[in-house]
Order: sequence, then structure tokens, then C-alpha cells
Amino acid sequence: MKLVFAGTPEVAVPALDALLASGRHEVAAVVTRPDAPAGRGRRLVASPVAQRAEEAGIEVLKPAKPKDPEFLGRLREIGPDCCPVVAYGALLPRVALDIPAQGWVNLHFSLLPAWRGAAPVQHAIMAGDEITGASTFLIEEGLDSGPVYGTVTEEIRATDTSGDLLTRLAFAGAGLLVATMDGIEDGTLKAVPQPADGISLAPKVNVEDAHLDFGAPALRVDRMVRGCTPAPGAWTTFRGERLKLIQVVPVPDRTDLAPGQIAAGKNNVHVGTGSHGVELLWVQAQGKKPMRAADWARGVRIAEGERLGG
Repeated sequence: MKLVFAGTPEVAVPALDALLASGRHEVAAVVTRPDAPAGRGRRLVASPVAQRAEEAGIEVLKPAKPKDPEFLGRLREIGPDCCPVVAYGALLPRVALDIPAQGWVNLHFSLLPAWRGAAPVQHAIMAGDEITGASTFLIEEGLDSGPVYGTVTEEIRATDTSGDLLTRLAFAGAGLLVATMDGIEDGTLKAVPQPADGISLAPKVNVEDAHLDFGAPALRVDRMVRGCTPAPGAWTTFRGERLKLIQVVPVPDRTDLAPGQIAAGKNNVHVGTGSHGVELLWVQAQGKKPMRAADWARGVRIAEGERLGG
């Protein structure tokens, strides 16, 4: 099939690479978000997908909005059979959805209908799910509600951050997307409507959502930290300034600390929660680089009875 691939961040690059390497389909163009400011200089930088497409010599389309007439006209000129999508980052209007004969097929990083929305991996970890995966589905105008072509499952490991898990799903999902394109082309794959039961939503996790509550159980604190790493970053406050927690581990036998209370030893830092303690392994103080929690504690000289979170 002739394809136009839509995607923006680094997590979409493995799928683009897999389609380019398949040898069966032609990636005629790539659709991605416009260049965005990045770095200290805030200079405009092309998306990871745009950079990869340019390396491969593929035409790159960067509409401000997918409903722009110029973009829609060019898409019609290309005449794709299907448009595979991975984390494009913009809503597609009906007029765009109708252009390819086989529609737009999205690779979504959950087992639909679970975790529809922008942050499925983060929510799966924060909810304590043991299994997640990726799904390919035909895009409709509803939120991730279209019929599903295929799935692949992935275990959520006890130490997984959302970054770790998303990286694995990006590569597993890339193979699923290629297999879906193959099945659509040869007519062996039919999309199946999602069940009405089991729907859960995964809206974007913002900075305020990542504010830690040490009155919650230790497992909840651990899942929040892992789910919000690397972005937006789980955080609390210490002496009135924001402190980001990058890695913690539950310590079940530490039951003598009140929620948020800090106990700094020579080589470890424990904090109380609503159940038992957690050990802080890596933190990032405001305006500082990430550091080992024990080094941070030595530097700030924690007084007896001090707490995280005020």
C-alpha cells in the first residue's frame, strides 16, 4: 500500500523505521507537528519523526492544523491507501479521515478499551496494572473508540517507569503496526468493535497531577513516581521549594515514620507514608541536576522531624 505516516515524538520513530524496512509498503510522506522551540536558546527544532523522515528522503508535511486546506489538498494529491498513526498529537477532522481508502490506523499504547486518551502508559503504571500492551485500531471521530485490528501484550515490571515501558511498547507496537498494514492490504484482517465494558480514560498527566501525597500508601507513592517519570516528574516540597522524586523503593519494615517524615542515614534516606516507609534513591532539587538522595540529604543537613510536603 501507499502510506502517509503521521507521528511526532521519539516514541513514533520505531514504527516509522519498521514500515520503511518492511519492503512491502511505500511510505510516500510523513505528517508531523510543526517545528517547536527547544533547549535553552528556544530555537525551533523539527520533531524526531520529521528528522528521521528527512534522513530517509521522505516528504514531510507540517500543517498547523490537519484541517488546513493546503495540507488536505496535498494529501489528496499523494492519494494514500492508508495512513498509519503513532502519537501524532492533533485531532483529525472528518474531511481528513475520509481521504485514504483504508482510513487512518492508530497504534495506541494500551489494550483497548482500557486507557483511552493521551497518557495510557502513565495511567496503567499509576493504577497498578500488571499487564498492558498496544492496539491498532481504525480512527473514528470519538476518543480512541474505533474498531481494533490487533493487540500485543506487555508485562509491567515492578521497577518500570513510564519511560521504560513506553520504550518497550514502541518497538513491540512497531511490529504490530506493520503486521496490521500487511493484513489490511491482503484482506485477511478485519477490525473488531471494542467492547462496551472495560472502558477507562487516560487524560494527559500535568504537573499538578504529579504532586505526591505521602498520606497515601507506599505502593501508591512508588507507582506515582514511576508513572510520572520521566514526565512530568513526581514532586513534593522541602523547605518551601519543589523537590522532584525520580526513583523510590518501598521499605515494608520501616513503620516508625509519620507520613512525609524524613529519616536520613549515612547511606540512605527514608520517608514515611500512609502505610510504611519508602527509600528515596534519586531526587532533583529545584534548579539542580538529578543526584543520589543520600548526597542531597547530606547537602541540606536534614534536621530531626523534618518532612516532605510541608
